[in-house]
Amino acid sequence: MAESRLHKLSGRGQSVWIDYLSRDLLETGELKRMMEEDAVVGVTSNPTIFQKAISQGSAYDEQIKELLEREDDAKEIFLHLAVRDVETALDLLWPAHERNAQDGYVSIEVDPTLAYDTEATYKEAIRLHDWIARPNLYVKIPGTEPGLEAIEDCIANGRSINVTLLFSLQMHKKSMEAYIRGLERFVEGGGDATTVRSVASFFVSRVDTETDKRLEAIGSEEALALRGKLAVANARIAYQNYKQVFSGARWDALDAKGALPQRCLWASTSTKNPAYRDVLYVEDLIGPHTVNTMPEETIQAFQDHGEIRGDTVEDDLGEARSLLQEQLPAVGVDYDDVVATLEREGVQKFSDSFAELLDGVRAKRETVAA
Repeated sequence: MAESRLHKLSGRGQSVWIDYLSRDLLETGELKRMMEEDAVVGVTSNPTIFQKAISQGSAYDEQIKELLEREDDAKEIFLHLAVRDVETALDLLWPAHERNAQDGYVSIEVDPTLAYDTEATYKEAIRLHDWIARPNLYVKIPGTEPGLEAIEDCIANGRSINVTLLFSLQMHKKSMEAYIRGLERFVEGGGDATTVRSVASFFVSRVDTETDKRLEAIGSEEALALRGKLAVANARIAYQNYKQVFSGARWDALDAKGALPQRCLWASTSTKNPAYRDVLYVEDLIGPHTVNTMPEETIQAFQDHGEIRGDTVEDDLGEARSLLQEQLPAVGVDYDDVVATLEREGVQKFSDSFAELLDGVRAKRETVAA
């Protein structure tokens, strides 16, 4: 069988993950097929994805019936449903983890309503790690200021973390610093650096969505010419920052103990604007030691017509810096406000989805109990 486009992408050192998980995906063998045919070696998910999976169809009904004999709390019911899916996926992906210690991961997210509560986030992350107890598990924690404190403490406790909802270069730098400080504390306490990992989920398409809205409101020719550019530029600079942070004497000391860098994971890589190429955020961010976690439609689109043009994450770096430092300010777009807005709205969207998810669980609870 000819090597697929995604296998070729993987061959350049970029791991292909998917951004959804469901009981149907597992029980129909679809995830296994994607591992074989689409080079998939990891899974991320979030409350929105689980909400759709649980509310649609009957795949979870039997387990909910069983749970109702001893559990009535909607959040606890949801966690039992999610944990079963995550554990099944973790077992399926274990061979990928054995081949490459940075792959084969499945992520489960802490309650997003805790995003600004350091202690509660830390406790829930540790609880999920203890509950699932698999070495290829990531617990997702939002990269807010309070979240970053919890992330450092989790890493220092030897727990692998997916830092999610990163939009800004500043918060991405803080995420990397939290990982390194956590690793240093873990090693100083006698921990084995080879047992803890992290990825930084740097969101992409939403950056263009928010920035384009502001550029269109400005409406000048100069402003309109900058549409569709910031998301890729932002991620490319983040990758340069990643290379800089994970080099030099401080990192070398951890590297010597078997630590691995916190890879950049490109998230939100479906194209929201139909005027843009539907694989834009894959084609333009190819590079070694990165992850692209894609929705189903992006996987299919790239397999059909995606182009691999080398390590595009390294392209046009001067233009990327000029865009952030000169061109956007010149037309009146405030980068810091864009990314702060995206972080705030991102946390709110995940919290709203979590509330919908729990409502869906309550509705299912009533249906199956009837």
